[in-house]
Amino acid sequence: MPPFEAVVLGIGDAFTESHFNTAFVLRSSGATLAIDCPDRYRAVLKAASGKCSTPLRVEEIDDLLLTHLHGDHVNGLEALGFLKALVLKKRLRLWTTPEVAADLWDRRLSAAMSRLWDGAAFRECRLEDFFDLRVLDWNRENAIGPFAVSLRRTIHHLPTCALRVRAEGRTWGYSCDTAFDQGLIEWLSSADLIHHETNHGPAHTPYAALAALPAALRAKMRLVHIPDGLDEAASVIEVAAESAAVRVGGA
Repeated sequence: MPPFEAVVLGIGDAFTESHFNTAFVLRSSGATLAIDCPDRYRAVLKAASGKCSTPLRVEEIDDLLLTHLHGDHVNGLEALGFLKALVLKKRLRLWTTPEVAADLWDRRLSAAMSRLWDGAAFRECRLEDFFDLRVLDWNRENAIGPFAVSLRRTIHHLPTCALRVRAEGRTWGYSCDTAFDQGLIEWLSSADLIHHETNHGPAHTPYAALAALPAALRAKMRLVHIPDGLDEAASVIEVAAESAAVRVGGA
């Protein structure tokens, strides 16, 4: 059975000067599913390629799941959409929640992408010119190639989804941005590998809350979206390795 891998593209928060912003690429059965799209996306993929068994190239990213509309998770989408549509002549399949889909074009992308100069005249554009938008269902598993994706709402400033993704009989869990939520912890606890955020402020999870979790749960948890200056050596939960691939559910 081929491995189910999570490639950790970045582990930093929105303000980091030490890391890339938190994002992932999941790989299974020859398919990829990108999770979020930070700035300088091609550079982020290139950095991870140096530590992975196979290269990560933007040309091979055909499916991307967007968790929410904060800049550190979505700032690279404009450039990626232009590159895919105008250079590579294909549309990115963009998966997201109904709430994000409702705001993505009018409140985030249209100012920069709705009007193009073709050398002779201006052309009005729509989201559909760049992206093949696929709206996810909160209430069931969503099939994205070999990946079965379940969603849960998080406690954050704006609509955001946590993820459980099944492939090859294993499950990867991701808290995304959230205040500490015991219900979310329980929802994620069935996963074989959990990437959980920790950061400052009321809409993020304090490290102390995660450090108080049972040891068996902490053992399969990796910290992401960390603030610069987190004392990694003193952490009782392993900090995820940036630009590296990790097998979901075993060596």
